[in-house]
Amino acid sequence: MATTDSRQIIQGVDFIGLPTHDLEAAVAFYGETLGLLRSVYMPERNFAEFETGNLTLNIMNAEAMGFPHVTSSNPIALHVADVHATREQLERRGVSFSGDAIDTGVCHMAFFQDPDGNALMLHHRYAPRVTASS
Repeated sequence: MATTDSRQIIQGVDFIGLPTHDLEAAVAFYGETLGLLRSVYMPERNFAEFETGNLTLNIMNAEAMGFPHVTSSNPIALHVADVHATREQLERRGVSFSGDAIDTGVCHMAFFQDPDGNALMLHHRYAPRVTASS
């Protein structure tokens, strides 16, 4: 059982930044291909934001903002109701997946990348989470 510590100062994660070299291509991918709601679009400031339901994806031209362009090789798990059906839908929209979908015994996963090579996955947990304290 998790406890609430009054000393805890971090209350959540507001957004994660993903770099792009081509903001327009990334906006099309996240908005049209993946179908995410775009909440912010500021090309003059080199970024756009998309909502996933619990985490904002900040797509940014990192180099134009003075940061290095470093793609994320650890996939962001995007929750979906059905990994196999969503994968088929995205494949029809031109998304290429790495290998077959995986069944871990508690969840299904399917791995792919955005146009800049940032790692993403479709994810659906079908079994209850079991923790050491359960």
